[in-house]
Amino acid sequence: MLCQGVQTLSSCPRINRGRLLQILFGTLTILIFYVEITLFNQLDATQDYVTPVLYSKKVGTPPRPYLLDDDIVPVLPIFFPIPKAEDLIASTLNGRPTMAGIIALIQNFISELHDSNTRMIEEPLDGDGVIKNFFLLARKHLVPFDKVYRGKSIFPIRNDNSIFLSLAAFREHLLADTLFYAFSNAKHPEKLFIGVVVQNCFGKVEKNGTIDPSGKPCKTGARVIGKRKNGKDITGKLDSPIDRNGIEDFCAMSNLKKYCTNGQIRVLYVHEHESLGPAMARYYASKLWGGETFFVQTDSHLRFAFEWDEKYCNEIKLTRSYPKSVLSSYPPGFKQIEFISRGFNQTNTTDKNSSNYDTVVETLGCRLCTCNTPPKEPNPILHINLGQSYKGGESRPTQIPFMAAGFFFTRSEFLKDIPFDPFLPWTFMGEEISLSMRAWTSGWDIYAPRKNLIAHQYRPPSLGIPKYWSTVNQMMKVGFQNNYLQGKVIRRVKNLVGYPGSTTEKIETDGSSIILTESEHYGLGSVRSWDDYMKFTNLTIDEKNDMIVCHKIEWCNKGWIE
Repeated sequence: MLCQGVQTLSSCPRINRGRLLQILFGTLTILIFYVEITLFNQLDATQDYVTPVLYSKKVGTPPRPYLLDDDIVPVLPIFFPIPKAEDLIASTLNGRPTMAGIIALIQNFISELHDSNTRMIEEPLDGDGVIKNFFLLARKHLVPFDKVYRGKSIFPIRNDNSIFLSLAAFREHLLADTLFYAFSNAKHPEKLFIGVVVQNCFGKVEKNGTIDPSGKPCKTGARVIGKRKNGKDITGKLDSPIDRNGIEDFCAMSNLKKYCTNGQIRVLYVHEHESLGPAMARYYASKLWGGETFFVQTDSHLRFAFEWDEKYCNEIKLTRSYPKSVLSSYPPGFKQIEFISRGFNQTNTTDKNSSNYDTVVETLGCRLCTCNTPPKEPNPILHINLGQSYKGGESRPTQIPFMAAGFFFTRSEFLKDIPFDPFLPWTFMGEEISLSMRAWTSGWDIYAPRKNLIAHQYRPPSLGIPKYWSTVNQMMKVGFQNNYLQGKVIRRVKNLVGYPGSTTEKIETDGSSIILTESEHYGLGSVRSWDDYMKFTNLTIDEKNDMIVCHKIEWCNKGWIE
């Protein structure tokens, strides 16, 4: 002991005063260091509502918010080889994530999937073999990644109203336009970050991995190419040049190209033959999130209203459940001006005579209040539909029971609570009811925004735009093309949402247990129950026909629940 009893420094006879001050200062330094380490570990464990700062390596520059300069992955050229990829992947899997490491990890998965697809074309497997091959590769590459960050955010979440926009684009000719409108019409474009999964026909892929873009190595979607004698259309696919790369077109715009080089656009490229449908593309896109405050998922053929970013931020903060709330709806089409009701209070900027189809009119939002199951689909499952619109004058958004995969806006804690499922290849319908039920049972309330701030290009078959399932059908052997593969995997969704014919016992008895791989980690939440959701949405089970049956949801259309 330095001194015994209650004494002053001067009453310590055996220790020099200067030496004593050094000892006390050293002890205090150790205590401060210990407290800082303890607090850091606590923050690292939660990773919520934190705004970390990593400093730029460039001397004299201000700190970047969360990503180092050397973590920006170039968006061009396509399939950019990431230096030291294996080291970055190892670091990411050891809890030290970087955007470069994440992109490299997914690239490895897609590359091995490409190699296996090539082998399957030469020595075709049966349909179950194709499914098994995918699930084994996903388990090898994607499950270890998800496992490391399960129950927490990959990056600490900023608290600066920054926005991450998730775009899954399949052979998209409007991608550059979508990016242009998103940035140009944002009030705070410096806070907008976009993750794009570009799934294109880039050319003929040779066995050594090189790409030959010459000639017409691609196919159009099915389009009208003639008439039969009886007057009916003849449809077919035509040879075509490679797809336009919307990223390249956008980055050539002189006033916007800065977003391509400063890390605000992040891109993952996928050959069309490795496209596995929208659910998988959205899984990839969600991994391009880098810590932004809000997470937004949309389609890639959109227009955005003026100051859409701030308006959505303000709208979600008005919901009674914020921050655990989601805004979602089906946006109107590009020609929405033609359908504005006479009673809508238009301003000069939304006058039908002075507006064109590039204008997004802030019309009254519509609620997702209805659902049905189309009986003629090859793999029928519940579809979500629109209900009634707002009347105008409502003071805040009201709750709805369903989410649209093509547009939702939420806080990024959503990704921690409801991580995207990497085991939904070939899934088109079914992702929305799954997303809705997972979100609600995890304690997130869903709201319809009171105004439409985006417009969507709805695409009739006559446009001949390629679909991912056509590519799958071209590649796979007749007999187990997309409908077969989808029919098998969609039982994973049906198992989750409670279809009586897809219980775990029945799937295992059918010998299809592989489709339930890791399903416990991408299932319902524990805050509210499945039974509660069924009552909330007025859904019932039809055991005889293996269906979930929709009924009228009066509270939704009337806006009774805030």
